Amino acid sequence: MQAIRLHQTIEKDGEIHLSNLPVFQGQQVEVVVSLSPLPESKKTFTARQLLNSGLIGVWENRTDIKDSLTYARQLRDQSQAKRYDLFG
Repeated sequence: MQAIRLHQTIEKDGEIHLSNLPVFQGQQVEVVVSLSPLPESKKTFTARQLLNSGLIGVWENRTDIKDSLTYARQLRDQSQAKRYDLFG
């Protein structure tokens, strides 16, 4: 069986249009659709939503964190180092 690979971007939900294929009336074909993952939408917060989220001051009562700015910087550095180890 001959295979033809086409890449298309879906223009309307639930619809795929194929045309100009080297097929003839009465010919049997099999169509396989492979879906790429949808991009994740990034949630953004307004300043008011962020203030009401409970994230502000989340480290306030932690006795093991003396300097929250230094601690946050260390977390970022560790995260970036791990990412570099994975992809570097």
